[in-house]
Amino acid sequence: MASHSQGIHQLLQAEKRAKDKLDEAKKRKGKRLKQAKEEAMAEIDQYRMEREKELRLRESKTMGSQSNISDELEDQTRHKIQELNGSYNRCVESVTAQLLSMVCDMKPEIHVNYRATN
Repeated sequence: MASHSQGIHQLLQAEKRAKDKLDEAKKRKGKRLKQAKEEAMAEIDQYRMEREKELRLRESKTMGSQSNISDELEDQTRHKIQELNGSYNRCVESVTAQLLSMVCDMKPEIHVNYRATN
């Protein structure tokens, strides 16, 4: 019977060692999963920083070109306004004179489509 209890005792010890190994493996697995998660987060952060840097570069290029376009438009607008003001100043007197002569110097005429009816 002593050998029988000794066999049971060995089985219990073997079972305990197997359970300890299993617990240790679970801990290592949990630790490795946590480490993999941290590595993935670091990689994601690095990728995000790279993409944000590219975005800022593209924005600066786009904004730079937009400001150049807006400056060009402002220059063109100023130039066109100056042209129109010059044209106005050159023609204002003659146009006013023509308008006044049309209004004040009335020449009564019969319209070309008028038909006399009796």
